[in-house]
Amino acid sequence: MSGKTLTRADLAEAVVRKVGLPRNESQELVELVLNEISESLARGEQVKLSSFGSFGIRQKGERIGRNPKTGKEVPITPRRVLVFRPSNIMKDRINSGRSRRGKSAD
Repeated sequence: MSGKTLTRADLAEAVVRKVGLPRNESQELVELVLNEISESLARGEQVKLSSFGSFGIRQKGERIGRNPKTGKEVPITPRRVLVFRPSNIMKDRINSGRSRRGKSAD
C-alpha cells in the first residue's frame, strides 16, 4: 500500500484534469456530490454507486460493553452506524491488483 490518503482536494484535482472544469467549479462539484451522499444517508436512505458499492445505515441495539482499564461493565447506547459494501467489480479490481504484485515468478 502506498500510504497516501485521497482527499477532497485530490478528487477536485482529478475533475480538473479529466473533465476540464475550472478548479473552483471542480471543488464545488465534489462538495455537492459528497453533501448529497451525506444527506441521503442521514435520512436513512441507501446510496448505491454502480461499479463502486453501496453505503447504508444499520441500527445497532443497546448492549453491555466493558471498560478495558477497569473491567467494569457499561451499557453501550443504541445507535446508527454507517456500513459500506463494495460491489463485485470493486472487489475484483482490488484483488486483481494485489494478486499481480503477490505472484511469484516460477
